[in-house]
Amino acid sequence: MRCTSRAASPPIRPPLDGLVGRRGAPAHIRCDNGPELTAHALRDWCRFATVSTSYIEPGSPWQNPFVESFNARVRDELLNVEQFSCLAEAKVLTADWRQAYNAEHPHSALGMTSPARFAATWTASTA
Repeated sequence: MRCTSRAASPPIRPPLDGLVGRRGAPAHIRCDNGPELTAHALRDWCRFATVSTSYIEPGSPWQNPFVESFNARVRDELLNVEQFSCLAEAKVLTADWRQAYNAEHPHSALGMTSPARFAATWTASTA
């Protein structure tokens, strides 16, 4: 999650390639039908990486509950409580929130551990 002043989507290939390098390629990526997730760049990357896409039905957010839950948290814990005075402030506060969310915030889907702790435990157990 990054803040930019660009209207166009940021380059998608480097972060996805990095994730695949660290964790392997997924069988598919589940997407809603928003423009950022039907963009040519994502479709091209999926085709190149031999990753299929699975689109949820329009108006069916329950088909993608993890993303919907994350979006609700971003809205409730960051966007609804902060008023950014400039792009630089938005970048700093967003980075701080993301760090806390991934390193400190307990997640019920992960047995009330943080994503960072869960990933470290999972990596150690699969090594």
